[in-house]
Amino acid sequence: MAEMGGKLTLYSYWLSSCSQRVRIALNLKGLDYEYKAVNLLRGDQFNPEFEKLNPVMFVPALVDGDLVLADSFAIILYLEEKYPQHPLLPQDLKKKALNIQIASIVGSSIQPLQNPPVLKYIEETVNSDAKLAWAQEHINKGFAAIEKLLKEPAGKYATGDEVQLADVFLAPQIYFGISRFEIDMSLYPTLARLNEAYNEHPAFQAAHPLQQPDAPSQA
Repeated sequence: MAEMGGKLTLYSYWLSSCSQRVRIALNLKGLDYEYKAVNLLRGDQFNPEFEKLNPVMFVPALVDGDLVLADSFAIILYLEEKYPQHPLLPQDLKKKALNIQIASIVGSSIQPLQNPPVLKYIEETVNSDAKLAWAQEHINKGFAAIEKLLKEPAGKYATGDEVQLADVFLAPQIYFGISRFEIDMSLYPTLARLNEAYNEHPAFQAAHPLQQPDAPSQA
């Protein structure tokens, strides 16, 4: 399944926020890559060929030569080291730490709790109404914390006037918070303003779920 050598290959799914993070990072760094769709609803991630490539059986997965790497945070840090153009982590230690903190809040404290398998379990053990309430509670908790953390350092983007790691993680989370989980962004004016900036940035536009080759024509 993997084609070793040549340009980068990204195994992705249009509705995966984790895949969207990597697409944004690749676009920001100006890296050409081949997009290979993995339909999670159809169960493509459990295909023996994909399991051989990526034993954790989820997206995203990145192939760079003979390296196969899964997990969006690991992939982005790898890209940051190997392809230093448009750095996503600033030299300033405090700002760097803040970027990592924001990315970790999204990647560890928000997104895993709204993952489809988790929501399916909530729906099956409680009811369908509890599923949305569960997701909203955890997204709102995370957004409230991030709003406070970014109130002072935010510029045009999350930690200043340059797009950095925090933005790469925030953009997909805000998008899905609004489109899928009906989050009221008026509660988070800083995040709402950042979302407008992301929507105007070409790298974010190209990474948008609806712009992906596996997105339904009428999503």
